Amino acid sequence: PMDKALAARGLDGFAPYLMNRIMRRYNQTLLARMGDYDLSVPKMRALATLAVQDGLTVNELAVYSMAEQPTMSRTLDQLERDGLITRSVSSSDHRVRHCLLTAAGRQMYERIWPEMAEAERAMFDEISAEDEAALLTTLKRMLDNIKVHDF
Repeated sequence: PMDKALAARGLDGFAPYLMNRIMRRYNQTLLARMGDYDLSVPKMRALATLAVQDGLTVNELAVYSMAEQPTMSRTLDQLERDGLITRSVSSSDHRVRHCLLTAAGRQMYERIWPEMAEAERAMFDEISAEDEAALLTTLKRMLDNIKVHDF
C-alpha cells in the first residue's frame, strides 16, 4: 500500500511535501516583511509576473502566479482598484483582456522585489552555486514533466 511506502520514505523523502513546506515558509516570510503594503501573496506574484512579462491575460497570469482563475480575477480587480494595473481589451479577441502594470504598479514591484529576492537568497544559505544551479535545472525539468500549458 502507498501509505507504507510513504511511511518508509518519510515526509522528508517526499518531494511535494518539501516543496510545499518551503513555499509556505517563503510566503509567510514575505507576508511578514510586507505587511505595510497590504499585498497578498497572489498580488505579489501578479505584480512580479507582470514586471517580467507585461500584458499577460488573466488566464496566463493565473498559471504563472499559481492561482485559480477566480482568485486571480479578484486579485486583478483589487490591483486595478488600487491603481497598480490596468486592463485593456485585446485587439484580436474582445473577450480577452491584457493586464499591464501602471507606473505605480512598477514602483510597488520595485519596492517588493528586494524582499522577494532576499527571502529566496536566505533559502540558499550554505548551498553552493553549483547545487543551486543544479536544483533550478531539476525544478525546471520537473515542471516540464508535469505542466499542462505551453508556458
